[in-house]
Amino acid sequence: MIVIVDYGVGNLFSLQSSFGAIGKDVRVTSDADEIRNAEKIILPGVGAFEDAAKKLRESGLGEVVTQEAKKGKPILGICLGMQLLFDKSLEYGEHKGLGLIPGVVKPISDVIPKELKIPHMGWNPLIFKGEKHPLFKYINEGDHVYFVHSYYAADCEESVIAESEYGAYLTAAVAKDNVCGCQFHPEKSGDVGLAILRAFCEGEGI
Repeated sequence: MIVIVDYGVGNLFSLQSSFGAIGKDVRVTSDADEIRNAEKIILPGVGAFEDAAKKLRESGLGEVVTQEAKKGKPILGICLGMQLLFDKSLEYGEHKGLGLIPGVVKPISDVIPKELKIPHMGWNPLIFKGEKHPLFKYINEGDHVYFVHSYYAADCEESVIAESEYGAYLTAAVAKDNVCGCQFHPEKSGDVGLAILRAFCEGEGI
């Protein structure tokens, strides 16, 4: 069973529908025992880091996800869910993340040209880093995915498996052992996004 963690943040219906489109039955849950019993965990998220981190902490689900990740269970963070995997965020202050991947979430305004709009919103090609990760087994470098974000994961070079270019090279996807994350939205990225979700479900090398 694959579960999508429901901690009060994110459009869970579209994500659940995407898994349905590839024939995978997933369960949206806030039940800690269901998360512990799952084969794989999806951590979604949209909105502000501080609010999401607080909800994860107060619900106790952040601790559950962290424990399961440390046991080796495959985890996929999406958008803000990916950012929460890191040590901390500098979004309107300094806020602690789950610490599953070393790095810091920083504003893209620090690195992109001033004339570019924020948030970075739209379709951008993926640039693979290093050996092609199993998460990308069904797609090609240069395939386009959909982004909406004003912050990006930095100081995490060893974990970056793909970048995108928006006036600067920004982290698009990361992986550290069994923990993966996509800054873009697979559920909004058409066939390419569905192929990424399919690869995660199959889990070879993840």
